[in-house]
This record gives sequence, structure tokens and C-alpha cells, in this order.
Amino acid sequence: MTYVEAAAAPLRKTGQIKLHGPEGFAAMRKAGQLAAQALDAISEIIGPGVSTEAVDKLVFDFAVSHGAYPATLNYRGYRYSVCTSINHVVCHGMPSPRPLREGDIVNVDVTLVVDGWYGDSSRMYAIGEIPRRAERLIEVTYESMMLGIAAIKPGAHLGDIGAAIQAYVEPQHMSVVRDFCGHGVGQVFHDEPNVVHVGRRGEGPELKPGMIFTVEPMINLGRPHVKVLSDGWTAVTRDRSLSAQFEHAVGVTETGVEIFTLSPKGYHKPPYTLG
Repeated sequence: MTYVEAAAAPLRKTGQIKLHGPEGFAAMRKAGQLAAQALDAISEIIGPGVSTEAVDKLVFDFAVSHGAYPATLNYRGYRYSVCTSINHVVCHGMPSPRPLREGDIVNVDVTLVVDGWYGDSSRMYAIGEIPRRAERLIEVTYESMMLGIAAIKPGAHLGDIGAAIQAYVEPQHMSVVRDFCGHGVGQVFHDEPNVVHVGRRGEGPELKPGMIFTVEPMINLGRPHVKVLSDGWTAVTRDRSLSAQFEHAVGVTETGVEIFTLSPKGYHKPPYTLG
């Protein structure tokens, strides 16, 4: 894997890892914070009886009112502004009119394009009172993401991120999904490098200042295997076990890592307290 200065690279995936300068980091802070604000706004409406279709409309309206647009809308034929993945849905669940029920857990994945930059983040929501096993899954998933992010610094390797996540999750008798991964982001929605959430320390491309990518582990209560349904998008656990995911967009700095998508209200993991 080779590296290229982002300012000199075309706005498409080229097989090279783009290195962004201060202007790119500033643009990602703006885009990331707007995505985080949208996820905060979801916290104020989501609950039993609310449909994921209503969540989708909220995010569309929020984006338009802030001069942004949802990256997933009409992306490769996808028809919604968010992905909403409920219970055993691993990722890419599609919004629907079905009301959420007490005890559901749902991941909402939001990517907003702001001045050509992609702010990409996702968060779990607990619908009313949820079983303890679901609470524990959400806790482990969030902590695994943060441990992966904590491994990011110049001179480290991509494998260090996956190794940190895997080493934490598997002793909890949970599993890390292999079929989907994090990705480079910036002015391209899905760019190099792929960020796999399992791995070995010291393996993979070296992390260098200016790299921008997502860390977004998907953790299952059961086995890691998934299948994609006939709609071509919705991925579910093969054993019907619960699945959870969190996602942050981050940048490698000279001294460590910057998270672009932190919640302005401090809504890190549920239950969220209205701010």
C-alpha cells in the first residue's frame, strides 16, 4: 500500500492511502460534528412506537436545513438517508414504517456530506427497557471501538486496531464480524485503507499523520457469520443472535488520534440523557 498527499490525488478511490493536511482535518471536524449532531437529535425522538422511517425523515430534514445532504441517499440505488439495523441486523438495515418495540436495540448509521466532505458515524439506541444481554453487548461494542481508536498513533499499524478490538471482545464470549470493515473517508465516501476489526499487532500498513478513516466494529452475541438478504443490502447474523455497532471517523495526528464525530452532548453510549 502506497501513500499520496490528498491535495494531489483525484477525488476517487485509487488504491493509495491519502494523507490530509490541516485544511482536510478542519473540513472533517465540520462534517463529523454535523453527523454527530444528527445522531444527538435522533436521541430526542427515538423510542417505542417510533418508526425507523421517522428517523430517516428526521435526518434528511436535519441535513437539508444545515446545508448538507445524506451520502447514502441514492447511493448505488439505496433509497434512504440512513441505515437502521435492528436486533439481529448487523448493518445496512433499511428504514421502514414498522414501529420500534420495547426491548429492541437499533444502530443508526449517518453520513452527511458537508462542503464535499463525508462525516460518517453510527450509534446504538436502546428502545425502552432492554435485556441485560443486550446492554452488555452494547457496552462491549462501544468499549471495543474506543480500544481500537486508542491504538492509533503514528508508527503503529492497521493490524493494531483490529488486534485491540479482537483481544477485548472474544474473552467476553462475543464475536467480531469479519465481512464488513472500516474504511478511509474524506472527500471520498469509501476510500483506502480497509480497517479490519480483527488482526495482529504490527501487521498491515503503517499509520501516518494525515490518514483519515473510520473505526466501526460490528459485534455479535453469537457467532460472527452473516448473510445478506435478498434486498441486496440488509446483513443479518446467520444464527439470529443480537448484533451491535458503533462508528467514529478519526484522523491520525502527529502525536496520536483525533475523533471527528464525538457527540456535542456527550451521548457516547445508551442510555442517553436528554441535554
